[in-house]
Amino acid sequence: MVNSTELIGPEFKYIISEFQVSTFAGSTNGFADGTGIDAQFDSPRGITIDNAGNFYIADTENHKIRKINPNGTVSTIAGSIEGDADGTGTNAQFNAPEGIAIDSQGNLYIADRDNNKIRKITPNGAVTTLAGNTAGYADGTGADAQFYGPTGITVDNQDNLYVADNRNNKIRKVTQNGMVSTVAGSNPGDTDGTGTNAQFYGPQEITADSQGNLYIADSGNHKIRKINSSGEVTTIAGSIEGNADGTGIDAQFYIPIGITLDSQGNLYIADSYNHRIRKITPSGLVSTIAGSSPGYTDGIGASAQFYFPLKIIIDNQDNLYVSDRNNNKIRKITPE
Repeated sequence: MVNSTELIGPEFKYIISEFQVSTFAGSTNGFADGTGIDAQFDSPRGITIDNAGNFYIADTENHKIRKINPNGTVSTIAGSIEGDADGTGTNAQFNAPEGIAIDSQGNLYIADRDNNKIRKITPNGAVTTLAGNTAGYADGTGADAQFYGPTGITVDNQDNLYVADNRNNKIRKVTQNGMVSTVAGSNPGDTDGTGTNAQFYGPQEITADSQGNLYIADSGNHKIRKINSSGEVTTIAGSIEGNADGTGIDAQFYIPIGITLDSQGNLYIADSYNHRIRKITPSGLVSTIAGSSPGYTDGIGASAQFYFPLKIIIDNQDNLYVSDRNNNKIRKITPE
């Protein structure tokens, strides 16, 4: 469909969707609660959504966790100044929180990047440390475990956590009691394989499907990787640094960071340094749905502009929401 026209050929029938980009919340760089463009963020990154349609944002350089209700009203639920403190609401402290995910009970989990910890926020705002201590690499439970710059986090359908442990170049699993183990990855590199025989290079974000598969934005390798339920790592799209649509390894990304999955098995990628949002179908076909050169413009498809889009999430109506870092905004992408 081009301009709402269905295209039919002798050997095929296909529909090209258009995607409308708008601004959901945020304006200039700063810190302010408020509605829509009256609110301010400072380098927002992680984003997740609950069953009621509320969004939760890791407002990284403000060291806070923000909430956006379905009407676009932004409030602060936890965090204050840069630091490392458990507590309730603004009595808690984070240091560059980046990843954020929500479990079936409404608990939030934060990849608190520069504290090298995984933090938990209950629905009443109580912040605790689930796992992690000083920077390093160690499996174990609670404070015996170590991470090094965790940036991405997701929750599976059994409420297990999976973490993109960025500077350790590994994917880690965290159970509800804080037990940390390594799922895949070893030294930095680019190798498919099983478990620790595989290699990543600066994995940034992670998402899970209902079958127990994990999908990784392997940023430093400019690739999208998959880990199946047996721990086997494969490459589903991407090759060298670049900007090209295509199938599988014929496609190119430039430091892809955000990744999310819709109900049909399509992946959506915040291709950060290309300033674009990309789509990967279950067959591995990569296309560009929005974005062009860096900037700030609402619009349809390539007429819209982002400036380092970082993280991405999808709602139950297949609307996408993107943390547009250098524009300090949350953008909405609606299929037309």
